[in-house]
Amino acid sequence: MDAYTPTPRTQVKRLAKRAVYDKTQVHSILDAGYFCHVGFVVDGQPYVIPTGYARVGDRIYIHGSAASRMLRTLEEGVEVCVTVTLVDGFVLARSAFHHSMNYRSVVVLGKARPVTDPDEKLEAMRSFTNHVVPGRWDEVRKPTAQELKSTTVLALPLEEVSAKVRTGMPIDDEEDYALPIWAGVVPIRTKVGEPLPDGRVLPGVPAFDRARFRSRSNEMG
Repeated sequence: MDAYTPTPRTQVKRLAKRAVYDKTQVHSILDAGYFCHVGFVVDGQPYVIPTGYARVGDRIYIHGSAASRMLRTLEEGVEVCVTVTLVDGFVLARSAFHHSMNYRSVVVLGKARPVTDPDEKLEAMRSFTNHVVPGRWDEVRKPTAQELKSTTVLALPLEEVSAKVRTGMPIDDEEDYALPIWAGVVPIRTKVGEPLPDGRVLPGVPAFDRARFRSRSNEMG
């Protein structure tokens, strides 16, 4: 299937014309982001925790310390909601009411499973590293057995998924177009600055090339 099937939990009802279920578009949003927000409930108390993630095929991985309350809770199989949001522009209308933002967002529902297979866990770690810096895994020291043991990795299948996207200009009330007020879109871009060495880089090591980030859709060098 080329699209996710909406469920009663993922069917976009408010402004349904902005709904996206196409897998290619959903994956492109996930691949362009760096942070997700993980929502879950413990003893009636809701929590929403920001964390890094990586998509591999039909699942996303999250990871952290084995002592993390969030990861220990999710390991038990509780329901989880993971969201990723990218803001692409401020939409400035002639009226305050019609101001908006251009954005791309994804919501994933389900239950995460602990990754216990050593090969899958190492592949997930590789994916986390390369998601931030393409090709970085092949340049750095790999995790030791102790580092892997102290890290919990969870996999969340991309099954109950929906996306919502807004693009384009503001839509004002017809009578407001006669007002002498500027309206339009102010684009938002993430800019990568000049890399700063930590002061202990060995002589002869080439400087980091920030152009490597240009493959990310919301990044500009």
